[in-house]
Amino acid sequence: MTQTDDRFRPWLLLAAFSLLLFLITASTYGSLGVVLPAMIGELKWNFTEAFAGFTVLGVFTGASSWLPAILIRRFGVRGTLLAGAVVLAGGFIGIANAGSLLSYYAGAAACGVGFQMAALIPGTHVLSSLFTKRALPFGIYFTFGSLGGAAGPWMALTLMADSGGDWRLYWVVQAALAAAVGLVCALMVGGSKWLTAAAHEVDLEVEQEAREAPATASVYRTSHEWTVPQALRTPQFYVLVAAYFSHLLVGVTVASVSVTHLTELGVAAGVGAVAAGALAAKMLSLESLMQTLARLGGGALGDRVDPRWLLVFAQGMLVVGLLALAKAATPALMLVYAIGTGVGFGLTVLAVTVLLLNYYGRQSNLELFSLTCLVGAVSAAGPFIAGAMRDRLGGFAPTFELFAAVTAVVFVAVLAMRPPKAPAT
Repeated sequence: MTQTDDRFRPWLLLAAFSLLLFLITASTYGSLGVVLPAMIGELKWNFTEAFAGFTVLGVFTGASSWLPAILIRRFGVRGTLLAGAVVLAGGFIGIANAGSLLSYYAGAAACGVGFQMAALIPGTHVLSSLFTKRALPFGIYFTFGSLGGAAGPWMALTLMADSGGDWRLYWVVQAALAAAVGLVCALMVGGSKWLTAAAHEVDLEVEQEAREAPATASVYRTSHEWTVPQALRTPQFYVLVAAYFSHLLVGVTVASVSVTHLTELGVAAGVGAVAAGALAAKMLSLESLMQTLARLGGGALGDRVDPRWLLVFAQGMLVVGLLALAKAATPALMLVYAIGTGVGFGLTVLAVTVLLLNYYGRQSNLELFSLTCLVGAVSAAGPFIAGAMRDRLGGFAPTFELFAAVTAVVFVAVLAMRPPKAPAT
């Protein structure tokens, strides 16, 4: 491989992994809710049974986050991506052939595991191994994830309309796409030897820059490679995990119940149910757009402004957005909700990912990021909490206020957080 090829290869891999994240997000979280009504109509499920598939998908996505790190250390990124593409395609085929709730849940579970094996964890691992300035590539990568969430409903509606509403064919097409794009990524990433050599050069350059950086540098980067046990003994790691948890808790809950909540508020204010529901759906789309813009903007700023300040801003925006959503009976408050939760959700994942690398280095980041992602399994309880509180309290507003209070605690913790001191060697 020529020197020119080496210079452009990281960016080509960024494009490939971004396409894979776009596709996986669009075909799972972005389209399942759109396809479910057709499945419900044919299979005669009720909505509670059908939408429990979202919970299964979320729980298995979060709970399986430990698996990619083990597979990457043992079999390399290429082997992990190939296995992830197979598991993901198998999950889609399982949903396509669903004749019972059990087979549907099994397919959703496989999609959750495959999501982790092929998406965020191997993607962030490869990108952190290839770039010294990581905020921009991560910003681009996560932006494509947001775009996938926005494109998923459109993709599902278009393909189902072209096939006469054949939802089984839709999932077969997604299986084929996941297998094809996963294979392309696996072939492009190369073997472990090349990636290890590239990562070593990046590590040396990052360490040198960190040692030469003045004490007043705007962005802190450690010059010490932390071990996992060392990182787990610092409070900063748990603050970052808490921030990641809060944004997932808010994100899954807003996506699940905000339309219903805003429709109920609109009807109570005398607006027709159809009009209120349409406006609520538009606000959810605006929120997705704000996620995309926040990640792109955060990527441009993350190597110039300390990502801790981006995280402080993101958590504050989540609090403001949740409080506005709780009382969003007017268009102005709806806009505050959509902008607040969208920007907060979009920036948090980027800031946490970059801060883990800045605080603890790259060599243990695979395990540390995997541990961080484990909280996704717990955050999947958000919609259940919202439903239970609505049944007892008569509305969703108390849930959003509760989650705002939880996020406010995290906001204060992030505001007080400082970089961890390197352990004595």
